[in-house]
Amino acid sequence: MATPPWRVTPAGIEVRVRATPRGGRDALDGVETRDDGAAVLKVRVRAAPEDGAANAAIRDVLRRALGLPASSVTLATGATARIKLFRIAGDGPALAGRLQALTGEPPIGGA
Repeated sequence: MATPPWRVTPAGIEVRVRATPRGGRDALDGVETRDDGAAVLKVRVRAAPEDGAANAAIRDVLRRALGLPASSVTLATGATARIKLFRIAGDGPALAGRLQALTGEPPIGGA
């Protein structure tokens, strides 16, 4: 995949997520390239999409996978949409490397 679903920012990283509420388990579920060519990180959670429960569960999956406090992960856009954008505060290149390792994505630049 040429472009991963995250990008490094001065404050950390931004991650495009495709949410699967009521997914039977709380887990990162790999990377998917959508029909429009955009890559998304698939995250499934047990929570239903009611009263923000699924968004909170997705935030928790991301923070646990990256070993961060909850305050480091915020929902930027897509509160009621399936495709969401999360901002994760911290060392951007290190966070991107961790996501790369967790998803099996090739390194940026193809190296």
